[in-house]
Amino acid sequence: MDGQIDLITLIALIVALVVIVKLRGVLGRRSDEDDARLERYRSEQRRAANPANAGDDKVVTMPQREAPAARAQGDGGVAVAEQRARIRTAAGANSEVERGLLDILKLDPQFDPEPFLHGAKQAYELIVTAFAEGNRKLLKDLLSREVFESFQSAIVDRENRGEQVDQSFVGISKADIVDADLKDGSAQVTVRFVSQLISATRDRTGAVVNGDPQSIREVTDIWMFCRDISTVKARANPNWKLVATQAPA
Repeated sequence: MDGQIDLITLIALIVALVVIVKLRGVLGRRSDEDDARLERYRSEQRRAANPANAGDDKVVTMPQREAPAARAQGDGGVAVAEQRARIRTAAGANSEVERGLLDILKLDPQFDPEPFLHGAKQAYELIVTAFAEGNRKLLKDLLSREVFESFQSAIVDRENRGEQVDQSFVGISKADIVDADLKDGSAQVTVRFVSQLISATRDRTGAVVNGDPQSIREVTDIWMFCRDISTVKARANPNWKLVATQAPA
């Protein structure tokens, strides 16, 4: 070519030069995402090199345990305050009931009227159902000796007459603490239950002699539950027993 660059070669060189310039312009710039990725990579490298200083930029702190004395004092204060508030709610406007419940709380700091009422409702349903079925074993676990003997006598009389009770427990519409006392280390709490039952008593022939198997009847019972809280060992037993029943006035 006699030392001269032909036109085609010149054009090819210009195109190559433009491409190189553009590539350098693109590859030479880092986006914000690239910078963040690079910073994360460097942080990981620093943590790997020095675990003691790991996570300087993002630290997840695990909760620390408080000192036992401070924790007990804080939690206990909150718990007692909550229990006292629940006692006032359970007692309503009855100052005597409130006083009795507070006396129980002083001797048994774990006493809480809300769980007590929940358990009393369960016990009520179990006892009413067990009495209808003549389930002496279950009744013996839930009743005091005197009340059990009374229920047992009624069951025996019913059996001697050849009678059987058909009963469906519908539910409890209301359960209120109407009395509370602490006597000789024994917590005594009286509850008024308003429940709905479908109940009918049948004789030997299956004829209905009492009640109605087709209708719901509202029943009101006043029951006293008792629990020994006089000692630490006694308080370890959470079970209450039915110690007295009475008809509503």
